[in-house]
Amino acid sequence: MAVSALPRTMDALTRRATMLRDSLHKSQGNTDGMVAILGSFDHRLSALEAAMRPTQVRTHAIRMAHENIDKTLKAGEAILSQFDLTRRAEATILRGPHEDLESYLEAVDTLKGISRFFSSNKNFRSSEGILNHVNGLLAKSSLKIEEEFKQLMTTYSKPIEPDRLFDCLPKSLRPSKDDEDENANQSDHPSKGLETAVYKTPTLVPPRILPLMNDIAQQLVQAGNQQSCYKIYRESRGAALESSLRKLGVEKLTKDDVQKMQWEALEAKIGNWIQFMRIAVKLLLAGERKICDQIFEGANFNRDQCFAEMATNSVVTLLSFGDAVAKSKRSPEKLFVLLDMYEVMRELQSEIEVVFEGKACSEMRETALGLTKRLAQTAQETFADFEEAVEKDASKTIVQDGTVHPLTSYVINYVKFLFDYQSTLKLLFQEFETGSETESQLAVVTTRIMQALQNNLDGKSKQYKDPALTHLFLMNNVHYMVRSVRRSEAKDILGDDWIQRHRRIVQQNANQYKRVAWAKVLQALSVQGAPGSTGSSTPADLNSSGVSRAVIKERFKAFNTQFEELHAKQSLWIVPDQELRESLRLAIAEVLLPAYRSFIKRFGNLVGSGKNPLKYIRYSPELVDKLLNEFFEGQQYGEPKHQHRL
Repeated sequence: MAVSALPRTMDALTRRATMLRDSLHKSQGNTDGMVAILGSFDHRLSALEAAMRPTQVRTHAIRMAHENIDKTLKAGEAILSQFDLTRRAEATILRGPHEDLESYLEAVDTLKGISRFFSSNKNFRSSEGILNHVNGLLAKSSLKIEEEFKQLMTTYSKPIEPDRLFDCLPKSLRPSKDDEDENANQSDHPSKGLETAVYKTPTLVPPRILPLMNDIAQQLVQAGNQQSCYKIYRESRGAALESSLRKLGVEKLTKDDVQKMQWEALEAKIGNWIQFMRIAVKLLLAGERKICDQIFEGANFNRDQCFAEMATNSVVTLLSFGDAVAKSKRSPEKLFVLLDMYEVMRELQSEIEVVFEGKACSEMRETALGLTKRLAQTAQETFADFEEAVEKDASKTIVQDGTVHPLTSYVINYVKFLFDYQSTLKLLFQEFETGSETESQLAVVTTRIMQALQNNLDGKSKQYKDPALTHLFLMNNVHYMVRSVRRSEAKDILGDDWIQRHRRIVQQNANQYKRVAWAKVLQALSVQGAPGSTGSSTPADLNSSGVSRAVIKERFKAFNTQFEELHAKQSLWIVPDQELRESLRLAIAEVLLPAYRSFIKRFGNLVGSGKNPLKYIRYSPELVDKLLNEFFEGQQYGEPKHQHRL
């Protein structure tokens, strides 16, 4: 079965293979036909494309022509619009800037745009002509703008009146309306407490004008006329600033001018100068700097240089007076005004750095800093001069009553004033970087001055012929020094040790006075060493101590004479301090009265029973006590009208 079926299967496969081959032949034929047809289409399309190419070329040419025509029309419109803009701008330029400056500047900008337009379209055959016309209008506009800038600067560069400046000051610095011409703008120490004082910057140019000035300045700089712009600004604003300062009272003075002035006049001028410096720096120059920055903002221009040259004359005039004072002959009374001047320069230093910022203003910054250092140097040298002058003061003035010498009160007041300037002195000492604490430096300076005074007083005390008055004089003056120090800030600087040491000096001189002045009186009341009775003396002439009546009489007479002499002299002497005066009287009474009472008690009976007892016992202890209270009052008292007996 299986063998017989195999031929049939083979036949079937053969038939299928034949059918498949026939199908492939037919498919190949179809493919060849399609290729032939497609090849025919490609040939026809190439022919069609070749036939249409001329039409496409003509169409592209027409399109390009339309585009060129459109561009030409647009270029023509742009050119025509530039001509129209030129015509309108020209009308504005010819009218000038005075009526409507903003429109005028807009017209100038329009002309600049037109110039740029034709400069970039030079193939236009009329471009050269229109460019020349536009540039001519721009040149004319530049001249008119320069004239307008000058007119504006002149109109709005008027000096500011002093009253307006004073109104911008803090109330504590404003001059009295009743006494403006008599240096009422001064105070003993005007800068104290002004750290937070408010200054109102004055309006030097109306705010609405500054933007216009800025626009014009930029136009002039862009047009290459920066030098003209600078000159107009410098001359107008510089003249206004100088005139404002002159109206205020600022004047240029030399060292010789200062040297010739009386002290009162110079002191007044220094007080004014301190006020002028604040007004100039904080108000005028600060205001001018703002104006300069606003006018030249956005301009390619060295405005620092411009401002520096505008302000130079005024600054030189201001600083010349300070420099003249710093270089003039030194004297003690100048120290405090020098400190005031130094203080205001330090106060204004930060403002000066801001106002005169930039390399171009460095010379003015350095000039101001140089004056500050020169004032510090002169003040320090005046310190040294004062110390030397105190120690070497050779005045022959003798206070006859032994009271406080004028030199003492002068020096003490001087030292008190120094402590009003503690903060300034700290800055002063820092200028020279001595390396020690400023408070200790102040203590050293003060101690040296006080020692110089004491040395001088020691010398002056030797001029007295009466040793008692020598010690009274030293007691009074050193006590005045101690009391003044204790009541002032000098106490914290000099310290308790200094006070205690000098209080001992006061006590030592008081003790020496008592010893020298009252030794003879007390000796008269002593019977030690007194001679005894002579051979002719009777027992009635002797007391229980064996002292003769004659000796006792002499002792009473000696006491009376010496006490009266002391009263006559020392009631003319003065102990000005009431507490010290009472203390000294009490100390004398505590020694004298017990001795006198004891002497009267022991020996009064020897002279009291005689013919004329008042001849010997002229003063009762109560009267002596009363008369002691007349000592050191500085006036002469007459003989007592009533003499008390035992």
